[in-house]
Amino acid sequence: MELPSALYVRTAEGFEATALTIGPWDPGLQHAGPPAALLAREVERASGIDGGQTVRLNYDIFGPVPVGPVRISTIVVRPGRRIELVEAVLDAGDDRPLMRLSAWRMRTRTEGLPAAVPGSAPVAPHPAPAGVQESAPGEAAFFRSEVAYHKALEWRFASGSFNSPGPAAAWTRPECTLVDGEPMSPLQHLLVMTDAASGISAVLDWNSATFANVDLSVALHRPPRGEWLGMDATTVLGDSGAAQCSAVLFDGDGAIGRSTQSLFVEPR
Repeated sequence: MELPSALYVRTAEGFEATALTIGPWDPGLQHAGPPAALLAREVERASGIDGGQTVRLNYDIFGPVPVGPVRISTIVVRPGRRIELVEAVLDAGDDRPLMRLSAWRMRTRTEGLPAAVPGSAPVAPHPAPAGVQESAPGEAAFFRSEVAYHKALEWRFASGSFNSPGPAAAWTRPECTLVDGEPMSPLQHLLVMTDAASGISAVLDWNSATFANVDLSVALHRPPRGEWLGMDATTVLGDSGAAQCSAVLFDGDGAIGRSTQSLFVEPR
């Protein structure tokens, strides 16, 4: 079956989601990864810091995003030449906010930076249990649609898998673009991928429980680089209807940051 070439197609009022955005819970609703990446794209386009880096992205998910038309509005909450805070809000055309991103961006500096105190910052080993070539291809068995989010990325598991419970580490590579007619940036790729941290590290049966996240927070100490990005994810289940997922994010050169998600758990 031929796959769409992009997650979103431009329209006169915004964007139209393709089948590659379909999530695991309902074929009419998007996985949160693609709209998270689309919001990040719009934040960078609204930025007043040319060539800056996005260092923290905090998403609130107010409700499920339908597979269909979406619009995004942006505002620079705290402008600045060195540091700025940009907010983006996504709706489905009815002015009811479904996702909101608050993102801190900073000026990029490559020269004149102070060196770390000797012995205070040892070089950490790469967080991936195995490299891309040593990792096993994997495909999710719990999606109801043949063409859905799990086809938007190529998945290779260094540990764990989509279909077995517990912690997992995976490498991913884009199989499409975010928006038709333009390449997917490494940051966009990272956001498409990272919301799936709670999916690859699930500790509950997909057939007996739902565990959708109400937020996503990503903190980066440097921008992602390269074709392959990955995450090492763990989910911890509480005893009162909540769970937390955390992940170390990495590229081929090592760790780039961390993510967290708060999950609302219910029996199906």
